[in-house]
Amino acid sequence: MAALNSHLCYKTLTPQRELGAFSNGVKAMAKEKFEDALEKLEDIVRKMEAGDMPLSDALKSFEEGIKLIRFCSAKLDETQRRVEQLLGNEDSLKVKSFQEEDGDGN
Repeated sequence: MAALNSHLCYKTLTPQRELGAFSNGVKAMAKEKFEDALEKLEDIVRKMEAGDMPLSDALKSFEEGIKLIRFCSAKLDETQRRVEQLLGNEDSLKVKSFQEEDGDGN
């Protein structure tokens, strides 16, 4: 019985439980819309630029901002791949980069 209790105690203290909590956060963010994430990111930037946050809150906001940036970047990459895939299926439409459309080379 003592071995079972020590096993249960060990199991509750392993990083797996923290990993599960992180995984739940990622799943929640995956359901979030790009526009909502971008709005949250803009709000974080405004608050941090105001300079009124305590250091610990600024660090938490920075961490949240990094997560939101990664989420938004992934959504944009996913959207770009989807658009390119859709345009690739059309013979009359060609994928162009934005630089190619800019006539002055900038």
